[in-house]
Amino acid sequence: MAYVPLEKLIDKAQFSMFKLVHLVSRRALELAEGAPKLVDVASDTKVTTVAMQEVAQGCVGMNPT
Repeated sequence: MAYVPLEKLIDKAQFSMFKLVHLVSRRALELAEGAPKLVDVASDTKVTTVAMQEVAQGCVGMNPT
């Protein structure tokens, strides 16, 4: 199991845990429905872990509103 530190994630969601959970869960649902992965990971990696890695690497982010 891959570990993604909270410090790499929380700043991507404007320092809000609620926004981070919403962002990761929304992206994980997209991945589960067949969206292509934006990071290079093993095929057996869970969609939530892939979503967290995408957020940490800046591939997925919050909409500026």
